[in-house]
Amino acid sequence: MTHPRTADHPIEPLFLDRWSPRSFLPESMPQADLETVLEAARWAPSAFNIQPWHFLYAQRDSAQWELFVSVLDAFNRRWAADAAVLVLLLSDTLMPGEGGRPDRPSTLNSFDAGAAWAQLALQATALGYQAHAMAGIDRDHARGALAVPARFKIEIAIALGLRGPAERLPEPLRVREKPSGRKPLAEIATAGGFRAERAA
Repeated sequence: MTHPRTADHPIEPLFLDRWSPRSFLPESMPQADLETVLEAARWAPSAFNIQPWHFLYAQRDSAQWELFVSVLDAFNRRWAADAAVLVLLLSDTLMPGEGGRPDRPSTLNSFDAGAAWAQLALQATALGYQAHAMAGIDRDHARGALAVPARFKIEIAIALGLRGPAERLPEPLRVREKPSGRKPLAEIATAGGFRAERAA
């Protein structure tokens, strides 16, 4: 992939190749590829190996497709309806009890689900696809329409598929259809504690 991203330190090219396009080709994804993407997410690390993530998904040619499109907000429906797969990432807010103890609230379910999302996105990139996570979801509608149990938090929706040309997007989105940069490492990583000027 040719793009303007440049790492300041040596990293695997996969990390630069992964980005979040909005233009997708309205083509189906082979089930085997989808299962490979989800398999990578399955192997994410999690606190106490609880593995709190759960993935609900619909292929674009499935009977559930329009239902999954309907849980997105109006902005995301404009472009995500072209994706091959829509995924809803959930996390279990309860940690299972052990030794007869009751379940207890989790404080790391969202963090762990984020790790699963990252591995999903990187595996999709490795297969030649792209993934775009979306916070714009009608969560009340999604919970009812997809029968999501109360203990599960609806984290994000994910569009998966082959990247399409920017020209497929509405005009206001075309100029935004490019990989984004990142803050310098020195701005986000500090040896030791926060310096006084950062704490202020």
